Amino acid sequence: MSCLRAFGSHLPPRRVTNQELATLVGADPAWILEASGIEERRYAADEDTVAGLGLLAAQDCLKNAGAAAADLGMILVASGSSERFCPGPASLIAAGLGLASTPALDIPVASCGSLIGLSLASRLAPQCGPVLVIGAEMMSRRIDRTPEGKDTAILFGDGAGACLVDPQSGFARIADSLLATDGTAAEILKVEHRRLVMEGKSVILQAYRKMPRAINDLLARNTLAAADVGVYLLHQANLNLIERVAAGLKVPLDRFFINITRYGNTSSASLLIAADEWRRAHLEPITAPIVFSAFGAGINWGALLALPV
Repeated sequence: MSCLRAFGSHLPPRRVTNQELATLVGADPAWILEASGIEERRYAADEDTVAGLGLLAAQDCLKNAGAAAADLGMILVASGSSERFCPGPASLIAAGLGLASTPALDIPVASCGSLIGLSLASRLAPQCGPVLVIGAEMMSRRIDRTPEGKDTAILFGDGAGACLVDPQSGFARIADSLLATDGTAAEILKVEHRRLVMEGKSVILQAYRKMPRAINDLLARNTLAAADVGVYLLHQANLNLIERVAAGLKVPLDRFFINITRYGNTSSASLLIAADEWRRAHLEPITAPIVFSAFGAGINWGALLALPV
């Protein structure tokens, strides 16, 4: 059994409002809000790095867990926006934590990478010891902030989140997960030549079909219904998408934790940033199932189920 022990996060201090972005992309601020549900997003400073953001989230998570970096058996880092492909940010984060031999592996999958990391960590922790999963992104450097790129530029921001998956103790146990990949649709969402390429309508269509199906399949094989879940923690891609997933599951929207309004889409960091904010507001013992779900480049998607301990 593997458990969710703690979350952590880091958001750059610079806030970019719809009004500021509208002047760059030639759009009406009201249209940006209507199209995305986003009021502002965070942008990293020029001197920031993906690994630097990830390190701050990792340190925050370890502090919240009351754990030391030396306790870790493995580090998994998800990012679709790293400055370089190989080595990615994982080894730099490990070094920043003062570790010289702990395995640190990269998951170069935008948007869905942290969900993949949580699923892998739940299986690896019993063998390796506590696994720190990090999602770190600077998507502001992968978008085209011009009128030609406005459909994607309005969505994305920067940040990092982390989760400590422990083989023995935590506030919820990871009961099951479901991951899926469809490479035939990979062209609709990718990071290519250091730029994000996204066919927005196709991505939304695929995501709102696949995410509810994955969630329902996962719940069914654990003899649960969508209505049994206490909170849904989703990749914060777009408010309209979250609303469609809620409708597809026939679950009230208030069961879904939403913070995209303040941070925008932070790709693979968003799931863990949302989880951290939710947990900080709900420190009481968990009494109902938790479902995580994400959809991203690859295309990859899936869901993870956590239950009260």
